[in-house]
Amino acid sequence: MKLRLPGLRRPGDAMRIPLFPLRTVLFPGGLLPLKIFEQRYIGMVKACVAEDRMFGVCLITRGEEVARPDVDGAPEFARVGTLARIASWDMPQSGILHVAAEGSGRFKVERHEVEGSGLVIGEVTPIAAEPQVAIDESRAPLARLLRIVATQVGPQHFPARLDYEDATWVGYRLAELLPLPLPIKQSMLEVNDAGVRLAVLQKFLAERELL
Repeated sequence: MKLRLPGLRRPGDAMRIPLFPLRTVLFPGGLLPLKIFEQRYIGMVKACVAEDRMFGVCLITRGEEVARPDVDGAPEFARVGTLARIASWDMPQSGILHVAAEGSGRFKVERHEVEGSGLVIGEVTPIAAEPQVAIDESRAPLARLLRIVATQVGPQHFPARLDYEDATWVGYRLAELLPLPLPIKQSMLEVNDAGVRLAVLQKFLAERELL
């Protein structure tokens, strides 16, 4: 039976999408490689590809990524997440999907339900994108550091679109690459001010004498 994902928009721009709770934070414009073997998520990916739909990535705050027979329900997860579009996928062996997902806009989960398969379906409202703001001269060292890190990471692990002049883009890329505790990464996703995000990241780096 073909799985059809609920994704119709509702009044107020609300929409229903499948959610993928993970122990990671996906930022808009970021890349997320996934190795999927649970049937609920294999079905979700197939439906997303077939219907050109997105799913949502949310940080797990309590619980596990992989379903356990001795645990009821879905894990607890952050209310703010990021839409993800499947850029490519492959099945190198039966029952295992390798997926490359790309972060899009942010959203807030208003409510959710868990299907019998264990797949979480959320009703979410999009969060407006931050306005594009040129990076301030005082934050220029962050952009220079990001250029160095991007070279070390390699283009295959870094977004194709580069914008070292955009304060939001620089902040998102540093937040996803730096070894920040997951709750801090989540706060970097939730904050709606590129200047505040860069200030926090600059302080983190300065305290560790990395900048």
